[in-house]
Amino acid sequence: MPPDYPIGGVTTYGNLMSPYFHAMGRDRSAWAGRGAGVQDYYFQRNERLPQYCTEAVLRDRVQQLPSVTTLFGWTAVRVEQDDEGASVTVLPSGEGAAPFYSWSAETEQQTNQDVSGREGRQVLRAQYVVGCDGGRSLVRESMGIDRGGRDFDQRMLLAVLRSRELHEFLNRFPPSTTYRVMKPELQGYWQFFGRIDVGEGFFFHAPLPKDATPDNFDCVGLLHEAAGFDFHAEVDHIGFWDLRIMLASQYSQGRVFIAGDACHQHPPYGGFGLNTGLEDAANLGWKLAAKLQGWGGQRLLTSYGEERRPIFKETGEAMIAGGIERDRAWLDRYNPLKDRAEFERAWAEYGANWGMRPQAYEPHYEGSSVVMGPEGGVCSIHGRMSFKAEAGHHLPPKGLSSGRNVFEELSDGFTLFAFDAEDQSVRSLEEAARQHKVPLKVVRDSCDSGREQYESRLVLVRPDQYVVWAADVAPTEPSGLITRVSGE
Repeated sequence: MPPDYPIGGVTTYGNLMSPYFHAMGRDRSAWAGRGAGVQDYYFQRNERLPQYCTEAVLRDRVQQLPSVTTLFGWTAVRVEQDDEGASVTVLPSGEGAAPFYSWSAETEQQTNQDVSGREGRQVLRAQYVVGCDGGRSLVRESMGIDRGGRDFDQRMLLAVLRSRELHEFLNRFPPSTTYRVMKPELQGYWQFFGRIDVGEGFFFHAPLPKDATPDNFDCVGLLHEAAGFDFHAEVDHIGFWDLRIMLASQYSQGRVFIAGDACHQHPPYGGFGLNTGLEDAANLGWKLAAKLQGWGGQRLLTSYGEERRPIFKETGEAMIAGGIERDRAWLDRYNPLKDRAEFERAWAEYGANWGMRPQAYEPHYEGSSVVMGPEGGVCSIHGRMSFKAEAGHHLPPKGLSSGRNVFEELSDGFTLFAFDAEDQSVRSLEEAARQHKVPLKVVRDSCDSGREQYESRLVLVRPDQYVVWAADVAPTEPSGLITRVSGE
């Protein structure tokens, strides 16, 4: 997407030509990525990238890291562990092999293979293994971790297409990146266009009959039906996926962990899947590093599933399944062909509520055992956007007197922000961290110029940008604080 292109969506009733539509932020200047005002709570602007672009960025970054060895063109076929570590057996598959899309409806469950006699095999030995290997995860299956959830028994289409005509038509709406079509016969599911670029590239999702194949249905005709008019389109790819919400019963077993789609799967609504997977990696990555470097305890690793699993569970139930059910009930009740006045009143209300939904999604770890959260706190997606520094919540951005942002001062260990705090409090925390060999960076500044909105003079932040403790003075036993947040 071009720089500053608004990330937001349009919802229409019936098809894209409908007079009934809602756009988040009709005035382009009001667009803030995830709803007006929400962007203020994050340091960086969010980006909307196709998967292949995201992977290119990650591959480029990996090449810059001397600690990382990549084995593209190899396939993991067996995972095992013992008391000392874990091993992964890999076989050469060739860089030119077809990509493995684990979310596809046609892929099979991966299981451990006996390849003891296979030529070219390698056994990789490690202290820990993390399986980021998709919904048909070999790693999850090899550990015997079961999963459950809700299968909607609905086959879905993914089409990738190019159309200048469709792009020109969409100028009737404010600049947007996604366009969803609602209608009663879809029963709460969507026909959904998304931009790949600004000009001609799109992807398209839609429900299909269970027996649909690339050869027995009219893809272009379905595109025209959703749009409400005929347009020229070059279809580059047709694929299928099953609409289901699945969640692993646990996120680790011994020295083996799973992350991303290996832990959880849900429909690609709202970008929750990729974002949730990246948050898994951010959460687990620093904890593994802390354990290997000697300053993180076992409880830190245990907290990974404790923190992340409830986030997906609620996202799947409330945001995805709940959204489908709410839309289905709404479409059953309101129809302009039955009662236009009632429909138009409900449609106006629907748009107002839809615009507010992103502000209610604020994943946090108040209930984590390695966070000094409130009594009775839980890990949940239901929170509030606030600049107050609260244990278990993401750190809101604020500028410092140096001209840098607090996010530019965060370290690979813990970071203590001291805003006009007592020297004795700061020294006691520094000493406790030193005694437990926990890395602690201290950043001192005044408590003004907006920083007073944190409502705490001391804010302790962990490497994944979440606050673990906030107060005006150090606790009477600072050692207890340090041992808890480092998982000792």
